[in-house]
Amino acid sequence: IHFYKRIMAKVHVCNLTVLDNPSSFKNPFQFEITFECIEDLSEDLEWKIIYVGSAESEEYDQILDTVYVGPVPEGRHKFVFQAPPPNPDKIPRADLVGVTVVLLTCSYRSAEFIRVGYYLNIEYQDAELRDNPPDIPIFDKLQRNILASNPRVTKFKINWDSSSENAENVPPRDPNTDQSMDESLK
Repeated sequence: IHFYKRIMAKVHVCNLTVLDNPSSFKNPFQFEITFECIEDLSEDLEWKIIYVGSAESEEYDQILDTVYVGPVPEGRHKFVFQAPPPNPDKIPRADLVGVTVVLLTCSYRSAEFIRVGYYLNIEYQDAELRDNPPDIPIFDKLQRNILASNPRVTKFKINWDSSSENAENVPPRDPNTDQSMDESLK
C-alpha cells in the first residue's frame, strides 16, 4: 500500500468578475478578484495578466501587468486588478482583429497554481468596417469583448511550504493537473 501526501491548496479563487466589458481595444483590462486564504501566507502572491498576441507563437504574448499581494493573512480578500491594453505593435497584423485569449495567473514562491483563460474577440463596431476591414487597423474603432461567462480554469499542485520544490515556474503537464471548468468562477 502506498500513501501519498496530499498538499491542500492554501489559496482558493472564489470569484472573478470581468469589469468594463465589452470595451474599447484601447481601454485597460479590469478584473475583480475574490480569493480566500485558508492560512496566513508569509510571502507575496504574484498575479499576472497576459495577452496572447498570436496562437502561432508565445513570442507575441505580452505580460500586461504584474501585481504582488502580500503577505496575505487568513481570510477572504478582494481587489481590482487593472492592466493597460496590449501594445498593438507587438502583435502580428493578421492577429490584431479576431479571436484571442487573455490569461490571469497566480503564483506563490515562483510556482503557478492557477491559470484562468478567457476567449476574447476584437472586432469593429461598425458593420461596414467589419465587412471591409482596412489594411491598417483603426484602433479607436475596435472593440474588445471578453467571453466572461466561459472561463477555462487550470489548477496546478504546488508545494506551499517550500520554494525549493517549486524551482521551475513551468506549469506541470501531468495527470495531477485539473483542467476542468471551475463552475464557481462563472
